[in-house]
Amino acid sequence: MYFLKNNSFVLKAAIFATGFAGIVAEYVLSTLATYFIGNSIFQWTMIVSLMLFCMGLGSRLSKRIHSNLIQNFLLLEVSLSLVVAFSSVVVYTIAAFSLYYEILIYALSMLVGLLIGLEIPLVVRINKEYEDLKTNISSILEKDYYGSLLGGVFFAFVGLPILGLSYTPFVLGIINFLVAIIVLFRFKQKIALLRLKKLNALLILVFGILISGILYTKPIIQWGEQKKYKDKVIFSEQTKYQKIVLTEWKNEHWLYLNGNLQFCTIDEEMYHEPLVHPIMQLAGMPKDILILGGGDGCAVRELLKYPSVQKIDMVDLDPKMTALGKEHPVLINSNNGSMSSSKLNIYNKDAYNHLEQDANSFYDVIIIDLPDPRNIELGRLYSHEFYTHCYRKLRPNGFIITQAGSPYFATKAFNCINNTLQSANFKTVPMHNQIISMGEWGWILGAKKTNPMDLKLALKSSTFKNVSTQWINNEAMQLLTSFGKDAFFNSTVDSTDINKIHNPVLYKYYLKGNWDLY
Repeated sequence: MYFLKNNSFVLKAAIFATGFAGIVAEYVLSTLATYFIGNSIFQWTMIVSLMLFCMGLGSRLSKRIHSNLIQNFLLLEVSLSLVVAFSSVVVYTIAAFSLYYEILIYALSMLVGLLIGLEIPLVVRINKEYEDLKTNISSILEKDYYGSLLGGVFFAFVGLPILGLSYTPFVLGIINFLVAIIVLFRFKQKIALLRLKKLNALLILVFGILISGILYTKPIIQWGEQKKYKDKVIFSEQTKYQKIVLTEWKNEHWLYLNGNLQFCTIDEEMYHEPLVHPIMQLAGMPKDILILGGGDGCAVRELLKYPSVQKIDMVDLDPKMTALGKEHPVLINSNNGSMSSSKLNIYNKDAYNHLEQDANSFYDVIIIDLPDPRNIELGRLYSHEFYTHCYRKLRPNGFIITQAGSPYFATKAFNCINNTLQSANFKTVPMHNQIISMGEWGWILGAKKTNPMDLKLALKSSTFKNVSTQWINNEAMQLLTSFGKDAFFNSTVDSTDINKIHNPVLYKYYLKGNWDLY
């Protein structure tokens, strides 16, 4: 075959493959950092930047390698093979015992960058025997960049959504391992016999380690994942968008997204009933409802208690989450099979884009049940622009409610959401409730027409006699709409900016909250 007869081609193919594996390894580590640490934009920025810096550092250090270039290149490929293959396994294992997994993730990122930075100049120096300087450098770097592009496509469409964080690293490790084998096969005549025997033995050992890793990585990661949660993990899946985990203790269950609690079956009514019933009481006889998020189906369960409801549109980005709400026995039991209702239409789309693109649908009620705004992407769904789209989608007497995090653990973030809704012309009333599993949690309810004082009085007079509830009643409404004296809760109202697309302040307020008290 041509590529085995052409030394330069083999070297370029090797650098293409390592460019592919290297960039995907960084994406894996960035995803792990987002899952374990949060703040995705910061993590991706820092990890990729550190990788590039360490590539430069590795390039500088490569000049210290004076001889045995092929042998050293093979050793680098073998090292990369092991580092990238076991990156997820090591992170999950360390996270089970220590709080220093953040340092480990960054260290692995830097190590991958350093190894790649070392090998590129070595390949250039090896290849100078076959090409002149300008062709040599341009063609080697070209193949590395092309490999990086293919790696990005692979990670987005195959690695993360299909193979997940368990097996994608081993695909990368095998790629580096195959590069080492092919280069050794092609250049073995340039390696001393004793060193060749040692390299053959090393490759056999590494092959055994990789095979063992592939066989045992899933149980190891499952064990590490289990250590992260205090209760038994009964379902765990890394989707294209998030990590979904269900845990069980006795007959109760907890749902986590990216490690953050979404609800617990012990007390989820204390969250979903305030989310749904106060706004439905205000709306009178609402027919058309829009839910943004809420893929677990519990909000839909509560909405179906109202005979006037004719259509419920749900927009939830992750099809795996809505499928889970529809098919998993635990969630079916929790939502009473609501996700299979003929009144429900599910759209697996970005909520912001859906509101922008849908020009024909209008609603009596909009319920926003999205994850907390802990990063810029989620903060976009709590922005002035987003709420302006919601305002346009509501009929003249329409109402909106959004979960708003905790008014006590993240007071500025809570007030920022309130102020941002008001900036989109909504008249608002904040609400809160002490939820056993989540602590003090809050919502902001808004109306297009009713003024805040009348809105609050209407909420306080709600009796819920026309609907079956587990927890909420008129007495509860007195507590939900009361915050005590202004000195504690409202002290930060005037000091919070409006959250806008071009000025995303909300996630900063959220991250700077008093979460250590949670």
